[in-house]
Amino acid sequence: MKASFILGCGSTVDMPFSYMESRDIPILFYTYSIDGAEYVDDMGRDKDALPRFYGFIQEGRLPVTSQINQFRYEEFFHEQLKKGDLLYIAFGSGMSASVNNAFAAAEAIRSKYPDRKLVVIDSTCSSSGYGLLVDWAADMRDAGASIEETAKWVMAHRKNVHHQFFSTDLTMFRRSGRVSGPTAMIATVLGICPIMRLNDEGRIIAYDKVRGKKAALKRTLDVMEAHAVNGRGYDGKCFISHSNCIETAEALKEELELRFPNQAGNVRIFDIGTIIASHCGPGTVALFFLGDERTALTSGK
Repeated sequence: MKASFILGCGSTVDMPFSYMESRDIPILFYTYSIDGAEYVDDMGRDKDALPRFYGFIQEGRLPVTSQINQFRYEEFFHEQLKKGDLLYIAFGSGMSASVNNAFAAAEAIRSKYPDRKLVVIDSTCSSSGYGLLVDWAADMRDAGASIEETAKWVMAHRKNVHHQFFSTDLTMFRRSGRVSGPTAMIATVLGICPIMRLNDEGRIIAYDKVRGKKAALKRTLDVMEAHAVNGRGYDGKCFISHSNCIETAEALKEELELRFPNQAGNVRIFDIGTIIASHCGPGTVALFFLGDERTALTSGK
């Protein structure tokens, strides 16, 4: 069945480009710069891209990210609208104001395509949680849903995509101001991992802290059990992403599949891309699933 519309998104979905290409999802790529040189958020097309990125960080050469401007959105929308109607699911506004440029671009060019539909949605999601939302929308599109039906589902469920994560390295969180310098130093010495999530606006909330990876894994899964659809019986999509710490991600997957039997063999692990990793740094593991609606509360309960 031929899709009735085009589904697009940004590279910050943190899923392999090869997979997104196989699902016929065009990508608008973010970029970062190091010492004035610009690099593309590669999505795994170049196997050397992530090692080079983490090499920069190890050398103390810190990345700077930027928003996608209105002109680049207009270019992307023009390209897609020539082929059909477009639903563009944007990187969450809680992480980047770039979506405002997407809204402005859509308003600027709609009149040039009177016979096309152009819908832009703020995902309120990030990383592979953003990817999970887009992947679900692709399932709907491929099953024959209209652009209106799919957009309605995305709007109704975007805040049901949970983002639970922890980090064993607070260097980049300290740099971004999300964790104070003294707190980061003490946490590193004591092996304390902050437990974080995205709230209803898609903003990072640190709501708990534990000592050691084992406790971080357990706390993360406890929260999933409390919030996932059907609790331990959850059988929906479940993604894990990590920033240069595959062993911890695999340990989380192993523990998750033991606790949630319907997930056995179904959990997918992805690399956190260079844009998100520019802010979280190495040592971050994130878990994404569909659950009750995210709240503004700072508590994980």
